Amino acid sequence: KKEEAIAKGQSLHISKKQAVYICRFIKNKSIDKAIHDLEQVIKMKKPIPFKGEIPHRKGKIMSGRYPVKASKIFINLLKSLKGNILVNQMDIDKTRIYQGISNWASRPARKGGTYAKRTHVILKAREIKHKEKMHYDNAD
Repeated sequence: KKEEAIAKGQSLHISKKQAVYICRFIKNKSIDKAIHDLEQVIKMKKPIPFKGEIPHRKGKIMSGRYPVKASKIFINLLKSLKGNILVNQMDIDKTRIYQGISNWASRPARKGGTYAKRTHVILKAREIKHKEKMHYDNAD
């Protein structure tokens, strides 16, 4: 039995900024809750909190966006993380995402001197004890 499960996404076709905010949005959640929330984002029901000069949204949120394509990619990543949790013989109900990291990937060139967006994403999950609080660094 292992302590943690990891899912890596190499050179994903999403913006790093969106990946950072989605990682922050799903942190400290169970896998099923994170997948459900991202499905709500795809249906435009629940915004992901963003910072900066971004329009206000309804509810208890200052400003936010609905990154639909990035959410679909993250759902696939979360499903692979769930599979890794089951393979590592961890309890799926007690497992929480404790770290989400997004970094620049190499950016392929396009016509006219422009570059495409690419991002590496790493999601890590571990079992928590019932009374244990989630106090981790805000690693994006």
